Amino acid sequence: SGFKMVPRCSSLAHSEWMGEWEVHTLCILILGCLNSQQLSKLSSGLVRTMTSLSEDAHKLAITLSSYILSHEDNKEVLKTTDKDEPKDEAHAERPSWANKTEYFLAQVGFSVGLSTIWRFPYLCFHNGGGSFIIIYILMLFFLGVPLIFLEMAAGQRLRQGSIGVWKVISPWIGGVGYASFMVCFIVGLYYSMLMAWSLFYLVQSFQSPLPWSSCPSLRNTSDFDPECTRTTSTTYFWYRKMLKATDEIEMGGLPLFHLSVSLFATWLLICVSMMKGPRSIGKMLYVLVLLPYFILIVLLARTLQLEGAIFGLKTLLATKVRSLYSMEVWRRTGNQVFLSMGPGFGSFTAISSYVPRSNNCISDAFAVAFLNLVTSMTATLVVFSIIGHWATVSTQKCYQRNADRAMDLVASGMLPSKARPPDSLYHHPNLIYPRWLNNSLPAQVKSEILQQLTDCNLTWQLKQAMEGPGVTFVAFTELISVLPGPTLWAIIIFLLLVNQGMSTMIGIMQGIITPLQDTFSPLRKHTQLLTVGVCMPMFLGSLIFARPSGSYYVNLLDDYWASLPLFFIIILENVAMAWIYGARRFLADMTILLGRSISPMYRWLWSFLSPFVLLILFLFTLVHLCGKDITYMAWNSTSSNEELQTYPLWTKFLLVVLTIVTILPIPVYFLYTLVNVTFPLCVIHNGATIVFKPEDKINSQKSHPLTQERLSPKMMNKMDK
Repeated sequence: SGFKMVPRCSSLAHSEWMGEWEVHTLCILILGCLNSQQLSKLSSGLVRTMTSLSEDAHKLAITLSSYILSHEDNKEVLKTTDKDEPKDEAHAERPSWANKTEYFLAQVGFSVGLSTIWRFPYLCFHNGGGSFIIIYILMLFFLGVPLIFLEMAAGQRLRQGSIGVWKVISPWIGGVGYASFMVCFIVGLYYSMLMAWSLFYLVQSFQSPLPWSSCPSLRNTSDFDPECTRTTSTTYFWYRKMLKATDEIEMGGLPLFHLSVSLFATWLLICVSMMKGPRSIGKMLYVLVLLPYFILIVLLARTLQLEGAIFGLKTLLATKVRSLYSMEVWRRTGNQVFLSMGPGFGSFTAISSYVPRSNNCISDAFAVAFLNLVTSMTATLVVFSIIGHWATVSTQKCYQRNADRAMDLVASGMLPSKARPPDSLYHHPNLIYPRWLNNSLPAQVKSEILQQLTDCNLTWQLKQAMEGPGVTFVAFTELISVLPGPTLWAIIIFLLLVNQGMSTMIGIMQGIITPLQDTFSPLRKHTQLLTVGVCMPMFLGSLIFARPSGSYYVNLLDDYWASLPLFFIIILENVAMAWIYGARRFLADMTILLGRSISPMYRWLWSFLSPFVLLILFLFTLVHLCGKDITYMAWNSTSSNEELQTYPLWTKFLLVVLTIVTILPIPVYFLYTLVNVTFPLCVIHNGATIVFKPEDKINSQKSHPLTQERLSPKMMNKMDK
């Protein structure tokens, strides 16, 4: 089949849209399909094909044809692609994952993190339920998978982190790697706080009774804290005991001692885990990644048996059609896809740089996306089942309080005896109360009694439970309080959250440490010292989120900042690979490496759909940030309730500063490259002198870094001849 492609190769070489390197790539593909006899016949045709191209390409054709005549030499040429190192010989000593399983667990652990449980259920409820899920699935597989595949492929081919990869692919946007590094650094600061919260809950779980199971008593009295009695004990513990939340973001204060200790323990765990590189991390990932799935399955089986779980699931699956046409819903969904999956962080690139080049990254990208979706949906089913149960129980209590109130009014003579509720109401309040109120009472009596009773609405109770992004912590503590053996369940559930946070933080730290080691090669010999040197300042920086108002800053960065630089970075990565390097060329490179054909659909997704959708999301996010008030849920200690408040104006200035700091390396490195290209500059690379001059611009655009081969001295001599 390869031999039949020779006439096609000749015609393509003379077309306007196919350059010399495309012919080079196609010919290498043909070589892999031919036997020795066919290779001999192909040699003369290959020289004729290449004569119409440039002189350099003609020399390459002659050199390749001479090697085609020798079967052994042909093997040597093909093997150089696998043995090639893009930077220097030091990469031959690069560590690697012990096996494919550990590598895959590292990718899944980074992608499927706390954001999957912490944010997804909350966003799903407030953005159309089933509509949000439909949009999420579409964006996950049409945007997320191609972009993850792109980052994985670049990392495993070039064997470098994000900084080195994008310098090789296109020096003009080499700053993208530095921008990804900055995103990992800032996200790592506040994401570690999420893990510290989970760790604090885990430590508190080793008590009986659990500290959030009931309201605390006032000092020197048997009365309960009135702030707790106005809400639930779990919500009170979240805001007043763990966060000690202020009523607004402007109220500062020093870092809380208990959260600072949890934060220090978090960074200590991260530091110890990262010290010995991929080999030691891989062993931990078997527990960090696999255990949460086992726990989630057990939780799902248990929560589906709770009273009211079906109501919660019906609310989840209720699709609001108007949400499908809302740009705000699409913006929030896009934010969740990229924050949850993780393209743009550079972590996929860093993790893939430790895997063999022949690894099938296409199937890995699909598997990671699928597991991300499965985990998100499983966690959401668990949370909605719990919240449905909580809303049902709260509504039952409301019915019983109303029944008691009606009994008191009848006993005092304020209501007629007809208003007396039946005794069976206390046994089945959800069933009997609506019948009694709507069917058994005369219209006049019903009108009188409604003025004295509280409106008990199941949907309203569910909405109250889903207020605030910390709903997952509250939901899990609510679940624990109704299960037998609450202490054991508390340990299991918060161990799940700690594991997921830990696996994601390992991925984020890979996006920081790997580029540093690739950029400064001496650091490879001092991995432990480098890890400590990175974790210590990050711990000190994350203390800002341990203050009483720290949770508001976490929400500010997660809701409004992280998406802007990520969209910008991903757009540049996409454009660089699709339009500067060339999507067709990239797919040809990967076909050589993987040994199998790749669907051309990726080319169209990279070239047209992804840039267009990403640009729309980026612009809409920017307009939303600049033109609308940004809000957050704050705790009101007076009413013991969450209230929607507007972030002050200075927080927008803070977001602008952080965004500029994050993407500033991109234009700076562009100017740096422009200066080096404008003025003659000699670069020593693998013992050869490469001169970047203005007249080299055309040739530099035709460079082929992903399939560039290091020729042996014998081949170099033949080319010179």
